[in-house]
Amino acid sequence: MAEEKIEVNNNLKWPATEEEGELAVDLYETPTELVLEAVIGGVKINDLDISITNDMITIKGKRTKEDDEEIEKVYYNECFWGPFSRALILPKEINADKVKATLKNGLLIVRLPKLEKTKEKIIKISEE
Repeated sequence: MAEEKIEVNNNLKWPATEEEGELAVDLYETPTELVLEAVIGGVKINDLDISITNDMITIKGKRTKEDDEEIEKVYYNECFWGPFSRALILPKEINADKVKATLKNGLLIVRLPKLEKTKEKIIKISEE
């Protein structure tokens, strides 16, 4: 399966009246970026919304069950269907303009480049 690019979209509206699930995520740091991973199998790219500031990421989505069969009896009901979200305060400031998100085989990967801070600079004082 080819890797799909995800655009960060802040225009989607999510129903506040439905019960909302919480998205499970992994967040780790490399020398140059923070990396967030989340398993979101069964979610279409158009049903995902990622919003980012320098210190927070919010992922919202909706997993829709496409099965229209008449259900007589449920034995296990462990999969969450419907809207979900997750908001995380990031441990480092990131460059929101350079964030990249991809979806491959049901795994969402969001790469958050760390904001490069200016190193200490010594200022020479001149006499007037």
